[in-house]
Amino acid sequence: MYSYFHKIQYYETDKMGIVHHSNYFRWMEEARLEWMQSVGFGYCALENAGIVSPVIRISCSYHHAFTFGETANIHLFLEGYSGVKITIGYRFFDASGKDLRAEGQSQHCFMGAKGLPLILRHALPALDTALSSLLNTDTSRPPQM
Repeated sequence: MYSYFHKIQYYETDKMGIVHHSNYFRWMEEARLEWMQSVGFGYCALENAGIVSPVIRISCSYHHAFTFGETANIHLFLEGYSGVKITIGYRFFDASGKDLRAEGQSQHCFMGAKGLPLILRHALPALDTALSSLLNTDTSRPPQM
């Protein structure tokens, strides 16, 4: 499991004084890119290798809103990896990591320069190995709530 912290900005709130729901999706992407960097495969390196990883599905369930000035503690974990697609889970907590505010999931595929799906073990074997090993460890998944 990987933790990413995001300080909530005033412009991310709406007239009700809470964070607009669209920002959670942005934070998921921020957390995903930081996580990829932490496992040794930053997004710039992927793009330089001619690989992109677009979102193909995304969802979020909201439990309790964030407000301006708070810090979101986003726990990211690998839920699935097929060699072509990756599924990432997200849990949004307050800064202390105790108050669950939202839960989300994103799914991405790996594509080459021509826009066609790639089998990662052929295109970038080291990343395939890293993702496969993360999927097979208990530490990649959060405890059940």
